[in-house]
Amino acid sequence: MIGSGRHIVRPSRIAPYFYGLTFTCLLFFCCTLLSAQETPKVYGEADTTVIRIGEQIKYSIFVEADTTDQVIFPEGQTFSPLETVEAFKTDTTRSGSRMMLQKMYALTQFDSGFYKLPVQRIDINGKGYFTDSLLIAVNTVPVDTVNQGMYDIKPLMEVDRNYSDLWKIIVWGLLSLVLLAAVLYWFVFRKKPLTEEEKAALLPPYDRALLELKKLENSRYLIQDDYKQYYSELTDILRSYLEEDVHITALESTTGQLLLKIELLRDAGELKLDDQTLEQFRRILETADLVKFAKSKPDPSAAQRDRDIVEEIVVKTHEGIPEPTEEELQLQEEYREQQIRKKELRKWYIAAASLVLLMITSAVFAISYYGFGYVKDSVLGHPSKTLLDGEWVSSSYGFPPVRLQSPEVLLRQQDEIKPEDKSLIQQEQNFEFSLPDHWFVMGTISQTLKEQKAPEVQKDIDELLKKWTDQGARNLITKQEEFTTGNGVKGIKIYGSGSFREPGGSDTRRGQYAIFIFGGEGFQQQVYLSWLEDDPYAKEIVERVINSIEVKTES
Repeated sequence: MIGSGRHIVRPSRIAPYFYGLTFTCLLFFCCTLLSAQETPKVYGEADTTVIRIGEQIKYSIFVEADTTDQVIFPEGQTFSPLETVEAFKTDTTRSGSRMMLQKMYALTQFDSGFYKLPVQRIDINGKGYFTDSLLIAVNTVPVDTVNQGMYDIKPLMEVDRNYSDLWKIIVWGLLSLVLLAAVLYWFVFRKKPLTEEEKAALLPPYDRALLELKKLENSRYLIQDDYKQYYSELTDILRSYLEEDVHITALESTTGQLLLKIELLRDAGELKLDDQTLEQFRRILETADLVKFAKSKPDPSAAQRDRDIVEEIVVKTHEGIPEPTEEELQLQEEYREQQIRKKELRKWYIAAASLVLLMITSAVFAISYYGFGYVKDSVLGHPSKTLLDGEWVSSSYGFPPVRLQSPEVLLRQQDEIKPEDKSLIQQEQNFEFSLPDHWFVMGTISQTLKEQKAPEVQKDIDELLKKWTDQGARNLITKQEEFTTGNGVKGIKIYGSGSFREPGGSDTRRGQYAIFIFGGEGFQQQVYLSWLEDDPYAKEIVERVINSIEVKTES
């Protein structure tokens, strides 16, 4: 209002923007400060960076983090090429909401050289934090070569052959034989219980005929009016008895033919029968023919009487047979013994056939599973397979040493250093094992040079190939690549194939070779192998030898 003396002040439009900007800056500053305070800190320390072979390094990893953080330290062999000897318990120091963790590891190395201790990952709340890498020097233990003498490798020591697995072979062999013997005994040699039919078949003809007539008497043929079957069995019993005891062909003869044969025997005095018995015999046979072919049906009582008459005929016939002479008895005894021998021989034939069948079955199974070549070599033997399956030897050869596994101990070779190499080589040690008849050779060479410089590897390769060429090798294919042993030492691998001349002959065969060369200042080591290209067992031997190579790269 004009004249009232009052002033109206309106709010500025810039102030809210100023206050908002100030608040945002303060919030950003606080968050940055808070984040800086909560970020974990990770670093590693070693008590030393220089050790001798076999000594230990105490390597510690320090982590500064919040007390609520989850920290996971490295475990296992994460320090390779250094080896973890022991991982100690984690030491924890707390300060308010923060904590300091210390994890200590004992590390070592058994080969001299410079090794890089790799970066270690520490997981904190699922996020990885890393330490810095370190360079560790591993020195050799000084050797006093002036006062301490150098000695050659000890001679071979004879040891007793290892028969630890022999008992398994014996046990399985015995079990197989026992099983085979049990099967043969049960099915071939065992006296099986006889059935009623088998017992009756073993009776003499006379007793068997009476037994069968008794069974016929107790049969139900007459009750069932089966006269045809009744008379068929009745006449068969009589005919079988005559054929076995009187020795005439009765089963295949007609009624007339059979009666004629009996009359002839009676007239010759070989069978004592009266006319009444012959007449009864004729009537029984004719009645049987009428029943079987004319379907005649006699009275049941008459049929029963006919059975009794047949029994009388059998008895009278048995009594009418003259007693055998001493010569006949002897022939019968010889025949009986011959039959017994045939029966026993038949059992042995069955046993032999079973054994052969078992062997054939085993051979077929083995060939189908392992292959013909493997089975043949297992049975007949193969030098390379014998080496592969034998007891292997692990040993070191030469100095600087070359350690490897081999099927046989490598023997020292008494080779002289060539005159042109004496100015370069101070000492050379060669160890070798070979099978000349089967083209297999393996060996090691350790050389100490007169000058502390790297060996001329390519020159050695060229000399070796020239040596083989002079010995008759042709079409040599050579390849070269880097090779690393099981203990981490790098070298050169020269390998290939070619046609090699037979020792002492002119024939050549395809073979393969491999040469491994290692070395350093003033020394060189070689491992060489050669084998036939088509020998599968030699290839397995070579692979096992190569995988076992370890060298020391210090002279």
